[in-house]
Order: sequence, then structure tokens, then C-alpha cells
Amino acid sequence: MAFAIPKTTYTGKIKEVVLGKGPKAITVGGETSYPFHLFEGEMPHPPRIAIEVYDTAPDDWSAAALEPYRDVLSDPVAWAKKAAAYGADLIALQLVSTDPNGLNTPSDQATETAKKVAAAVDIPVIVNGSGSPEKDADLLRKVAEACDGMNLVVGPVVVENYKQIGAGAIAYKHTVAANSPIDINLAKQLNILLGNLGVPDGQVIVDPTTGGLGYGIEYTYSVMERDRMAALTQQDERLQFPIICDLGKEIWKTKEAKAEDSPLMGNAAKRGILMEAITAQLLLLAGADVLIMRHPEAIRLVRGMITDLMA
Repeated sequence: MAFAIPKTTYTGKIKEVVLGKGPKAITVGGETSYPFHLFEGEMPHPPRIAIEVYDTAPDDWSAAALEPYRDVLSDPVAWAKKAAAYGADLIALQLVSTDPNGLNTPSDQATETAKKVAAAVDIPVIVNGSGSPEKDADLLRKVAEACDGMNLVVGPVVVENYKQIGAGAIAYKHTVAANSPIDINLAKQLNILLGNLGVPDGQVIVDPTTGGLGYGIEYTYSVMERDRMAALTQQDERLQFPIICDLGKEIWKTKEAKAEDSPLMGNAAKRGILMEAITAQLLLLAGADVLIMRHPEAIRLVRGMITDLMA
């Protein structure tokens, strides 16, 4: 008797979302089965990888993380072009200098940076604020207006500022990254609020907050897994959105990624790269559609995994 692979019956489908404009716009989502379960359903669009670009030269990165971008760290536009040359599917501009507890760069100045970066590359662009709800509400509203019709991904959008940023996304046709603190109920609540505000489903992607390897990845994985189960087997329409994971910064800020070479910990560069690649692979298996990563070698390893699993 021939062996028959047990199969799960799926009644839901992840919504498709288009990111960017023009010939290099990409579509994410559309899955009708659990991640990479191609024997049970379809995964019409492979996961995509964004490379981080900072609006100010970082002063706390390890040598391994700095090396691929050492000659462009003070120029976000040049940095974005180099990331595109490394094969990024998207650029993730991190406007960290706007943090009120840091440089507190004015929103108008940061908006000009975002506009220049978005105009300099022909691939989709993600624009992330500093994570300060009040500052991001002002900043991302201005970014949305300045980049009218470019279909950026703007975030993080949280409960405290979803009305301001969501309204800007509706008016100027951008996608919002709905961010919640690793909690499926809070993620669903924010998706409902955005829908009630009038943000179309085709302009929403979910950011569940990401833990790194050894720093909460298990909890992140379980929340993303529950999200996909509810979306695909329980027909929960408010969870049927693509997922974006901003993992590069979570990995490279850890003490293990920053520690130097040692007999106990081994080679520092290889350690950080493997930590990022392993975290990315776990998030893909949990259901991530877009990964924001940092090191080109880690990205190369993850692309190999995607190619093998999509074959």
C-alpha cells in the first residue's frame, strides 16, 4: 500500500499586498497553506528580503556589521544604492535619528531624507520611524505626503498613532506596517481599528514584533504560528495579512553579536551572521513574508533556504 502524506485542510487565504510601484513592485502574501507546505496548498509569492539603511551613521554596530557598508555609512542614498546592488528586494530606511531621546532630527529634515532615498532606487521602500508613537505620527504623516503615490511601507503603526498614520496612508496610497507587542489579540485589534478607519486590506501588512535567537524567538514563533493557524484554518479575516519581521537590528544589538573573537565564542563575524540567518529561517518557517535584514552573507544563506524550500 502506497504511503499517503497526511494533509491539513485550509479554508482561509492570506491576502495579497503589492509593495512599491512600477516594474519592480512586488506582491507578498497569497498563501493557502502553512509556510512552505507546497504539498498542501499554494505559496504563489516567495518571501522577500529588505536590507536596512540608516539615516545616520551608527555608532554601536559591530565591526562585522559595519564592514559591508563602511564606505556609505554617512550617506543614506549611497547606502540604499549599495543595498540594492547587494540584491535587496526592498530598502528598509530606518529613521533612527528622529528619536526624541537621541538626535531628535526634525520631521521635515527626515522627510527629505526619505524622499531622496525613495527616489534614488527603483525597488520598494520601507520607511520606519524611531518607535516613538508621538514623533512617528508627525514624521510618517509628512513622509506619506512627500512620497505621494509611491506606495511605501510606513511604520511602525501602533494603537497610539494609527489614526494619523492610517489617514496619511489612505490619502497618499501607502501600505502600513501594523505593529503590536508579540500578542495575537493585540495584533487583531489593531487590524480591526485600521479597517474601521478605512485603510484597505490591500494596504496592511502585520509587524508582530520580532525577538532574536536566544532573545524571545520562541515566543515570537508561537505568536506567528497562532496567527497563521487562525488565518488559514479558522477563517479569521482580521489576521489574514502578510507578515513583516524587522530582525536585523534585534540580532546585531545583542552582546553575543557584538562580542569579539574568543576561544569560547569563536569568530565574531561568523557568529553574528549565523545568528541573523538562523533567526531569519525560523521566522520564515513561522510565516514571515518580508524580512528586514542587515548582513549580505546572512541574506545569501537565507536566500538559499528559500530557493530550496520553494523548489
